[in-house]
Amino acid sequence: MEFKIAMVETQMHIGPDEESINLARAEKYIEEAADKGARIVCFPELFPGPWKDSNLYSPLERMQTKAAEKRVYVIFGDIEPTDDDENGFYNIFWFVGPDGEVVGKYRRTTPTGPWVYPYGDYWHFNYKTSDELPVFDIGDCKIGILMCSEVFCPELGRALALKGAEIIFYPAAIPGKQMYETWGSLIKARAIENNAYTAVCKNLLEDEKDGLLIVAGPEGTLYESGEPGVHVVSLDLDRLRFLRTHEDTFDTYQDTSFYRTKLGLLTPQWRRPEVFEEILGSGWKGV
Repeated sequence: MEFKIAMVETQMHIGPDEESINLARAEKYIEEAADKGARIVCFPELFPGPWKDSNLYSPLERMQTKAAEKRVYVIFGDIEPTDDDENGFYNIFWFVGPDGEVVGKYRRTTPTGPWVYPYGDYWHFNYKTSDELPVFDIGDCKIGILMCSEVFCPELGRALALKGAEIIFYPAAIPGKQMYETWGSLIKARAIENNAYTAVCKNLLEDEKDGLLIVAGPEGTLYESGEPGVHVVSLDLDRLRFLRTHEDTFDTYQDTSFYRTKLGLLTPQWRRPEVFEEILGSGWKGV
């Protein structure tokens, strides 16, 4: 089954009229992605904002309206005050559906370097961690969302895959170009080791020309670009599910269609029960 996703590499605006400019850009990108047949539109971390606790606004209502108008799912960034600390904020991705309703949200779970959110040149808020790793079942497939440098935490992607996530989005903020080599390698590694599709896009500053946008699958890179704009990529969910559910045997290895990866990495073939039951509980069966 073909399933199209749109990853957006956007020229982010920070400064006067930030809310109106970034939301207008987001709406335009959703329209373009939907016209190209995308089912899910994914924006970078903290886009369309806000980015600072001194400039709070909510992008939710306008994004819900546009998602419903164009009948697409949309993943987009925001910051959310915590319930127990009026000075704390979660860094979140909203996930809204083609009916305009909220499917769910992901709040970043891992700490960051101490120089990031409270003291960043472009963002400023008192970041708090969350403890939830949700997977969103939208009927056609199951979606996982992680954030930016969480690609460096392999256990997060594996946990989502074991919970059934078939596409794992890793939208990023503004990783420096010096990290593109490792970042891109990890996006591809997370796809291979989890028999999953993975995808990353990032914000661009006003003077940036080269982005980091990659969509990878278990058998290799599907798409890679540094150009701003909307990038639509087709995913083959039937093939992914075959790779996930079939064991690696002599017959599959000799098959004329030849699979360019190891099959069944989430099945018991690749899991010793005496090891994984200790970690995941006696009911663990794989996916």
